[in-house]
Amino acid sequence: MLSRVHAFVSGRVQGVAYRYFAERRADEIPVTGWVRNLSDGRVEIMAEGEKADLESFLGFLRQGPRMAKVDDLDFFWEDYRGEFEDFRIEFTAY
Repeated sequence: MLSRVHAFVSGRVQGVAYRYFAERRADEIPVTGWVRNLSDGRVEIMAEGEKADLESFLGFLRQGPRMAKVDDLDFFWEDYRGEFEDFRIEFTAY
């Protein structure tokens, strides 16, 4: 079943290659969407794909890269829209 997840990750998740980690994992699984830093120190992710793949992706997001420390992962399931062709890093949240 195709689905969409909107997630917010807090902790030490900026300046530790978290977005690049998320991009690599998304390409491997595969899921589509984007990841970006927020001005409040969190990372925001919007991803689409098979629900089982998205659940696996959320598991990677909870872990993060080696230098990260994920304190919390809030996410919301949404209806699939099919609007992404790939997974990319966005640089526009500030």
